[in-house]
Amino acid sequence: METTALSGIRSNPLFHVLVTRRRRFVAWLTAAILIPYYAFIFVAAFAPQLLAAKVSSGVINVGWPVGAALIVGSWLLTGVYAQRANGEFDELTVKILAGERK
Repeated sequence: METTALSGIRSNPLFHVLVTRRRRFVAWLTAAILIPYYAFIFVAAFAPQLLAAKVSSGVINVGWPVGAALIVGSWLLTGVYAQRANGEFDELTVKILAGERK
């Protein structure tokens, strides 16, 4: 793209809306996965007996379902991001590229 085309896109108010919404959403998703992840790591490092506790009388301890929930949760959050990116963010991008300003 030419420099003038880029400056036109950057000056479009919809571009600022897109960037603001996307950054806020990504920050929220990042916090939603990193806070539980680091909490899990800290518990594993400083209180491993909590994760080593047995679930019922089987061989599975608490760490297994918690770790699996973290993995499945990250997949779900990735799906949430993809759904919003393919919907709202793509619609805004199409409007910006079409030259709409509101």
